[in-house]
Amino acid sequence: DPDMPFVPSIPEDQFILVEEGDPAVIPCRTSDPDAQVSLVNSLDKSVYALYDTKQGFIGNFPAGSYTCKTMVKGVEFKSDEFLIYIIRATSQLPVEIEALKTVYKTGETIVVTCVVFDNEVVNLQWNYPGKVKEKGLIKLDDIKVPSQKLVYTLTIPEASVKDTGDYECTARHATKEVKENKKVVITVHDKGFVHLEPQFSPLEAVNLHEVKNFVVDVQ
Repeated sequence: DPDMPFVPSIPEDQFILVEEGDPAVIPCRTSDPDAQVSLVNSLDKSVYALYDTKQGFIGNFPAGSYTCKTMVKGVEFKSDEFLIYIIRATSQLPVEIEALKTVYKTGETIVVTCVVFDNEVVNLQWNYPGKVKEKGLIKLDDIKVPSQKLVYTLTIPEASVKDTGDYECTARHATKEVKENKKVVITVHDKGFVHLEPQFSPLEAVNLHEVKNFVVDVQ
């Protein structure tokens, strides 16, 4: 098609996630397999890479924006802009789940944290008793220094007995079929409780004028 030498791309194809060190494909394909295609970066400087008419340009590209160009009967055409993002991702998916405490009273705020290490882009989902009612508030902190970690914090305000149960986070790798899940059990009591543990026997003998201490551990 001389009026549209580049095959139209869908928006999803224009954002390219690449792991550090891996080659990427910039998918600007032409409707004419014999077309001469060039690649330029955001500064309009030529970038040299292998071109496959069925795939596009293949190579190790720095992060940034790229555009393809071709000439048809002396007229220059440009493709859509393609954005390459370099992400840090290990083949493993180290995940830890942390709870400030696992026993709460009604009305308190439950806080559970799920931490993903050494991966910049993951899909993380929470499962917890109040999920159907969308009771939880989720916050993400992307920490780069001193090491890469994604900290997902789930907060349940005004906890009730119905919030008792399993709190589970499931992380999925951005580019590989890898997933990891961790869980912690949270208990919410209607009221607080006290546990007494006497450090003496039910029957104690005391001599006349003897001073004796009776110790009770209270939790």
